[in-house]
Amino acid sequence: MKAIHVICAVIGGAIAGAAVGLLVAPEKGDETRKRILKALKEKGICLKKDKMEELVDEIEDQIEKVL
Repeated sequence: MKAIHVICAVIGGAIAGAAVGLLVAPEKGDETRKRILKALKEKGICLKKDKMEELVDEIEDQIEKVL
């Protein structure tokens, strides 16, 4: 296995883990979404609220498939 594949797998796993952690956090969903939007804006990524909802729904669907 090439080193780049290992690095990509680690980064992908970290991102997935962070997403799951945020989605199952004890905070209210609205607060979590606001924090995610703020973090994305700081990185220069702008998502509208409806796009954020789509992203959350997609992540939830993927989690349900795994569980």
